[in-house]
Amino acid sequence: MPELPEVETVRRGLLPHLEGRTIARAEARRPDLRWPLPPDLVQVATGARVTGLRRRSKYILIDLENRGSILLHLGMSGRMVIEGESQGDFHRDPAILPRHDHVVFWTDQGTQITFNDARRFGMVDLVAPDATHPLLGHLGPEPLSDDFTPAVLERAFAGRRTPIKSALLDQRIVAGLGNIYVSEALHRAGIDPRRLTGAVTTAELPPLVGHIRDVLAEAIAAGGSSLRDHRQATGELGYFQHAFRVYDREGQPCPTPGCSGTIGRIVQSGRSSYFCPECQA
Repeated sequence: MPELPEVETVRRGLLPHLEGRTIARAEARRPDLRWPLPPDLVQVATGARVTGLRRRSKYILIDLENRGSILLHLGMSGRMVIEGESQGDFHRDPAILPRHDHVVFWTDQGTQITFNDARRFGMVDLVAPDATHPLLGHLGPEPLSDDFTPAVLERAFAGRRTPIKSALLDQRIVAGLGNIYVSEALHRAGIDPRRLTGAVTTAELPPLVGHIRDVLAEAIAAGGSSLRDHRQATGELGYFQHAFRVYDREGQPCPTPGCSGTIGRIVQSGRSSYFCPECQA
């Protein structure tokens, strides 16, 4: 699944082509993806002016003037494809097959924005004006916002006996973090992913918050990580995978200066955790 940096990269790529534009035409080419599409999706979107694009956790919200928002989740293989005569420098990757184009929007500028999803684990839904979608209501603070602080983590961790890796993946504690970036941030912070939250000291929390912010910001600047399906809205690959320190580097030397450890891999809650047993305690 794409994590926060990948979703934010897609949002930023869509922004100049959707914000301030009117959706002149919309088309839903099948009745469902992961879940059924809203029956009034085409009706609500057609003729609507896009006032902004937001990201909440791993979701994109396309805000429509006086009509609420369109909520998107890319799932495992979802891509947003930009095409049109005014986008002459955008070339559709031949590997993105038209038969997987499920929801299409045309703007008044002539740009075509397509939600393409080969595996159909993505979703498209509507959010009524001034409402909160059920998928967003339980989410914790955004890790790049001022609401994400060491004190917030300390309160969330209090009384828990959960491995810190699992706690940071809990979207109720912090929104948008996923397996890759938690592994990378814990390595930078020198914290073993198996360490129980109750054993994390107050002094360790400010550096951990800082490393989480840094990893996410660096990944966004790099266009995210392209391991299998992720592409930026321009069709380009992300390249943060070339900067991984531990993720998917099992058996390789630890990159921490002065550390002689070797990156290991364990399975936690069905997911691979990569870490250095020497410098992460």
